[in-house]
Amino acid sequence: MEYRRLGASGLKVPSLSLGTSTFGGQGSFFSALGGSSKNEARRLVDICLDAGVNMFDSADVYSNGAAEEILGAAVKGRRDKVLISTKTGLPTARGPFGSGTSRHRLLTAVDDALKRLGTDYIDLLQLHGFDASTPIEEVLYTLDLLVRAGKLRYVGVSNFFGWHLMKSLAIAERRGWPRYVAHQIYYSLIGRDYEWELMPLGLDQGVGAIVWSPLGWGRLTGKIRRGQLLPSDSRLNQTAQLSPPVDEERLYRVVDALDVIASETGKTIPQIAIAWLLSRPTVSSVLIGARNEAQLRDNLGAVGWSLEAEQVRRLDEASAVMPAYPYYSYRIEKGFNRLNPPPV
Repeated sequence: MEYRRLGASGLKVPSLSLGTSTFGGQGSFFSALGGSSKNEARRLVDICLDAGVNMFDSADVYSNGAAEEILGAAVKGRRDKVLISTKTGLPTARGPFGSGTSRHRLLTAVDDALKRLGTDYIDLLQLHGFDASTPIEEVLYTLDLLVRAGKLRYVGVSNFFGWHLMKSLAIAERRGWPRYVAHQIYYSLIGRDYEWELMPLGLDQGVGAIVWSPLGWGRLTGKIRRGQLLPSDSRLNQTAQLSPPVDEERLYRVVDALDVIASETGKTIPQIAIAWLLSRPTVSSVLIGARNEAQLRDNLGAVGWSLEAEQVRRLDEASAVMPAYPYYSYRIEKGFNRLNPPPV
């Protein structure tokens, strides 16, 4: 397993981490993702640790907190050997105190997460979304209190706009508060919007990307093919309406390219899709999720080898999409490109 610096911080994280949205399976959405019990989750954690994967990511919204409880039970007795990453901010209850990142909510949410996880500190807390109703200064000051209290070691965000992140970083630097070192983002061969603005920002400001849904919400498993019905066991049957949009012809073009490279390398389509991500700038870790041991072991096969430059080029071309304004100017016009060469 390769270990990478998380952004500009001193923390080293594995290039692959295990996401726990499949733990618990409570509610219609999360039951479609998976439903690992405590015993099943502990087995998955065992396999990860044997492979050198020592970071596990969760959120208070996953299965109404059950995923954090199951993760805590799965790592019990070996807390010093793992990194726990979790998220808060999305609605977990009705009423004015059940969502957001106000001081009141953050202080309560962190204490609640610590109880569910069975630990006295969280290695990385990420804000699950930007809270426009709470001043950024209030958020960062509260995170500073929590870091100083020893409850948090590093802080990051997830699903922020570029200006959300940049404004927060500027205020943190000016006030001497903890800077966000991670941005948990959606990024895949069929979802490359991250490259338009957030990737250059991460490069410039030292914010590492932690990638969620590297297989494009289950579309890059090798099971979805041109002219064929969606497999009955695909989670897209229950969750497609909540997934990032994708052009079907582009999806099939990417799958065709993956098929060719799979035949050249002897690797599976998911392994190739994840390996492509691991070659991208700013990517510190890719979250893999697994309903069972077989899926986990297959995803773990994405490390220990690398794609050839020509194979990367073919995947880049198959997955390319023209960015929206103003980003496209810097991609297609030579004058703009000379001023700001794209990172990839």
